[in-house]
Amino acid sequence: MPKLTLPEVIEKVNEIPALPNVVVRVMQLTEDPESTVKDIHNVLSQDQAMTARVLRLANSAFYGFARRIGSVTEAVILLGFKTIRSIVLAAAVSDIMNHSMKGYSLEKGDLWLHSQAVAMAARTISRRVKYDNPDLAFTAGLLHDIGKIALDQSMQEVYQEVIDTVASENITFSEAEDMVLGFNHSVVGGKIAAKWKLPDNLVEAIEFHHSPENAEIDSVLVAIVHISDAVCVSMGIGLGIDGLLYKIYPEALERLNLDDLKIEEIMAELSDLFADL
Repeated sequence: MPKLTLPEVIEKVNEIPALPNVVVRVMQLTEDPESTVKDIHNVLSQDQAMTARVLRLANSAFYGFARRIGSVTEAVILLGFKTIRSIVLAAAVSDIMNHSMKGYSLEKGDLWLHSQAVAMAARTISRRVKYDNPDLAFTAGLLHDIGKIALDQSMQEVYQEVIDTVASENITFSEAEDMVLGFNHSVVGGKIAAKWKLPDNLVEAIEFHHSPENAEIDSVLVAIVHISDAVCVSMGIGLGIDGLLYKIYPEALERLNLDDLKIEEIMAELSDLFADL
């Protein structure tokens, strides 16, 4: 099969829906120091379905509040602007990430489950290593595999060739995607993130989550997503055809000052959080 051309990949990216206006507006407001809780409430209240999703996520065990959050205003006050931004984005992408991905042997819900788990792991690790923006790490973890959506159909046609290439060439799954398809899902994911006008460091984290050595803007964030993905794969959450066919870069562990013992501690902490998924 001939390699995909760049215009063909861009066309697939263009098929991914743009972020809803409500989400874009909330992201703008949470970046504006002049914005108020009322401003965010007024925007979200225009979309009842989005409001319901936001409250459902805000009440998940991951955020750890003993009492139930009953309104958007309460959620913003208790969780803060940055966390609300990540929750709203999660609510927005849940539908498009909840489909089956036959090209990656993911059943309906598997990609969304894995993405949520990596997001939770990224937030947990970022706090442990004192990264200054755990909510950005959460968002990066949530979106790290978004490129699989655009490449799913192509993978259905060549998945066996990709798997055979992994074995015959002794390379990783993403490297085999490059050889067979012409692009890998990480690069395509970066293009989707750029289309959504997400910050450059977030685009980079998505694009290089399997190759953290290429990070230039925020190598710590990329390392967090890389390790978070590996941790979730090792815990068996949302495994697809490619789940165990990547390598972990020791440099990423060194960048975060993590070792095997610390990873085991992180996995123990995450096991309780993942029960809510």
